[in-house]
Amino acid sequence: MSAVGQEANAGTTPVREAYRFDEAVLARWLQANVADYEGPLTVEQFKGGQSNPTYKLVTPARSYVMRRKPPGELVKGAHAVEREARVLSALSATGFPVARVHGLCTDAGVIGTWFFVMEMVEGRIFWDARFPQVAQAQRPRYFDAMNETLAQLHRLDHEAIGLADYGKPGNYFERQIARWSRQYLDDTDAGRDAGMDRLIEWLPANIPPGDDETRLIHGDFRCDNMIFHPTEPRVLAVLDWELSTLGHPLADFAYHAMMYRMPPDIVAGLGGTDVEALGIPSERDYVAAYCARTGRAAMPAYDFYLAFNFFRMAAIFHGIKGRVIRGTAASKHAQERARCFPRLVALACGQMDACR
Repeated sequence: MSAVGQEANAGTTPVREAYRFDEAVLARWLQANVADYEGPLTVEQFKGGQSNPTYKLVTPARSYVMRRKPPGELVKGAHAVEREARVLSALSATGFPVARVHGLCTDAGVIGTWFFVMEMVEGRIFWDARFPQVAQAQRPRYFDAMNETLAQLHRLDHEAIGLADYGKPGNYFERQIARWSRQYLDDTDAGRDAGMDRLIEWLPANIPPGDDETRLIHGDFRCDNMIFHPTEPRVLAVLDWELSTLGHPLADFAYHAMMYRMPPDIVAGLGGTDVEALGIPSERDYVAAYCARTGRAAMPAYDFYLAFNFFRMAAIFHGIKGRVIRGTAASKHAQERARCFPRLVALACGQMDACR
């Protein structure tokens, strides 16, 4: 997440000890399964805190990216790289901006876990939602590019592109609220929070009409999960589809638009920022642009969608807090994120109160 900043996330590093594998075996698999592959192969690991370890595969002619399941015992259904490969392949055929998949390996005997290899898209990743590297006059165009890209995703017919069974249709909020409530309640090590308890009671009783609307959603659509053109305000590839599924498009949009209210030290956010001074579109205008692109007159339940997403993120951070207490948190930034949990609960409760 963006709290750790560009310096900690950008670029590559030698493969960390816990994530090493037999590179010669991988090279043989690439030779047999990736068209036009020619070694020798050099492997680096991306610094970013992806839950699925991500590697840069360098050859004299070109570079590739490999995403793999992490080694060790995994929670059932988590780290499903095969789902990522599937959705990327389906989207690539539509012209949606994603990296092209070269191959998927479901034989754990090759490098110890399942993995897939995709093209290396060269461009810029912005870890700060304020886009400080971009001139003020250009910032509106970058925000418009993000808005258009997400609207494009939500306009796709998931059944027509072979993803009819990519998730459960309908009742998205009901199912998601129940899921994250269970996770919060089951993690007794992390303790209870009065605000979370209020949200768990209020959210399922106040789901707005239209919970049966279903589209392909990304689940983690943020500026730092996109590769932009090296010089132009254009999205070349949307990254990190691990949380993608069939769900409610307005939940997906509100997660993205949550950046306007998110403190920048938690994840990439604009909370407390004078967006007008930076040349960034207002939140109202950003919502209106998405509505226009998706054929909506308005988004009357927007505050509920924000409350849900802050609750969802608070539940995730509550789980991180539990892992810190148990000593099983893998990320060196886990303690920092655990300390942010009460602030996320407060933000979720504030949005809940705005709905009343």
